[in-house]
Amino acid sequence: MCGIFGYVGKKVNIERVLVDGLKTLEYRGYDSAGIAFVTDKVETIKTSGKISELEKLIDESVMSSIGIGHTRWATHGNATTINAHPHHSGKVTIVHNGIIENYLELKDMLSKEGYSFLSETDTEIVAALLDYLKNKNIWSNLEVIKEMSTYIKGSYALGIIFDDELDTLYATRKDSPLIVGIGDNEKLIASDVAAIISFTKDYLLLNNYDLVKITNNEVSIYNEKLEPIAKKENTVYWNVEEAEKNGFPHFMLKEINEEGKVLKDTINEYIENIDSFVNKMPDFSKYEHIHIVACGSAMHAGLIGKYLIENYSGVKVDVEIASEYRYKKIFYDEKTLVILISQSGETADTIASLRKANEDGIDTLGIVNVVGSTIARESKSVLYIRAGVEIAVATTKAYLLQVAMLELINLKLMLERNLITSDRLKEVLDALSKVPELIEEVIANDNNYLDIAKFIYEDKDLFYIGRGIDYAISLEGSLKLKEISYMHSEAYQAGELKHGTISLIEENTPVIAIMTDPELSLKTISNIKEVVARGAKVILITTNELNGEYDFVNKKVVLPKIDNYLVPLLSVIPLQLIAYHVADLRGCDIDKPRNLAKSVTVE
Repeated sequence: MCGIFGYVGKKVNIERVLVDGLKTLEYRGYDSAGIAFVTDKVETIKTSGKISELEKLIDESVMSSIGIGHTRWATHGNATTINAHPHHSGKVTIVHNGIIENYLELKDMLSKEGYSFLSETDTEIVAALLDYLKNKNIWSNLEVIKEMSTYIKGSYALGIIFDDELDTLYATRKDSPLIVGIGDNEKLIASDVAAIISFTKDYLLLNNYDLVKITNNEVSIYNEKLEPIAKKENTVYWNVEEAEKNGFPHFMLKEINEEGKVLKDTINEYIENIDSFVNKMPDFSKYEHIHIVACGSAMHAGLIGKYLIENYSGVKVDVEIASEYRYKKIFYDEKTLVILISQSGETADTIASLRKANEDGIDTLGIVNVVGSTIARESKSVLYIRAGVEIAVATTKAYLLQVAMLELINLKLMLERNLITSDRLKEVLDALSKVPELIEEVIANDNNYLDIAKFIYEDKDLFYIGRGIDYAISLEGSLKLKEISYMHSEAYQAGELKHGTISLIEENTPVIAIMTDPELSLKTISNIKEVVARGAKVILITTNELNGEYDFVNKKVVLPKIDNYLVPLLSVIPLQLIAYHVADLRGCDIDKPRNLAKSVTVE
């Protein structure tokens, strides 16, 4: 969460460079922002609210070769200017992502040493700790940072400027992401690659406790023993244009419209023929139990995977929310596979769950979008989705690709257990190759989704219902609506409504019913009629195969004909677009919903 950006290089309009760098990180979620830069001293500008408010305060004429910036998502203390980063104490100025768990203990220690604090943040305490260690010992600044790490419990990514070394930017990390961009005449630090691609496509990944010293001439990296280490350069595989709207009013709409393309990019290497599918998918033959561990939409994708794997492959699957999994008693053995799903590969709770499984000697598989991310590096094996950059906080295309990857995993499980013939596998892979075109067809029906949005956007509450795999899709539709439109919605198993929740259905309560499973359709129709009898207005999402007159529903979306195994790749798209249009009609900040962050790197 939050975003760090730092620059060292040729003399530039530093305030403009820093603010523009922070703009590329807005999608991560934030509620205040600030910058610090070097003239003949360290100067700081910061404010609560959006970067546009910070932009009003900058001086376009200030030239400098070094600076740091930060977007803050409030944890310790409210979203105020005082609590915004950068923070300064003594001779140290820092920006920080992460959570310092023992900040009160450190604050008490530093207060006794004469330090006072202006903000409510844990970050200001880190700045004071660095200054305290610097004054206490005759150490180099690298030694000060190394010593700091022994005092701190928690997570951090830090950009640091010392008053006695104004031409140098220091950085370090533990359990919060930070990269170093390597340009021709400039070097950068950033929370992710989105911030560096207008400068360079080359970057270095940092491990926990790595220490970085950056000057205009060089980047030096040291391990926690202060031994110099070499790093392999990585290259960003997407272009700066992918981080732009390209004529769309919002990134979310642009990213929904990219779903066909990115699906093709992700699946092509697996579906060329059966041999390529077999050789490029991992071997799952030894596993009798799978744990899928994720958060938010990735967890909903996991529920799709659970339904498919259990019903088609006969392998038991538990889907666990990462923030609970990391603390509970886990029952697994050498025949258990733990699958970690995260778009960013930096989700804090999912990383902690991964490390728990690794420590226990359990096989782990990461499904991630970001190459070289923590989950990608630390999982025993990794499958990449090819979503490119996803700017909107509410995931759409990455979620779709996570579902697609789980569908491929299930096909491999079926093949290894002789539960699918070669002819049927080829049939499904051929059908999968045609899904990108069907996605375009579904998106082209956008006027229908806008009409549905107009039908419901003024309502206070909304319910999603479905059975089986459609319930899992309902959960994702409900989350999309809540997170970007702030409209209250809940998803329920259609048969569960009558066990209490149907009491909330009254005249004109909107209900979105998803009905794509032929074996469960008659039961779902009965549940729809139950809410209609109580005054609900119903929007039905169904397939070409199950389409009927259904004069008891108010609005209807019919998906194009598709192999039933692949329906989840289409059925979620109308829900994404309905949520988008509802949020737009309600005047919401669609790409940056309040209180939310794209990459959740704190607990």
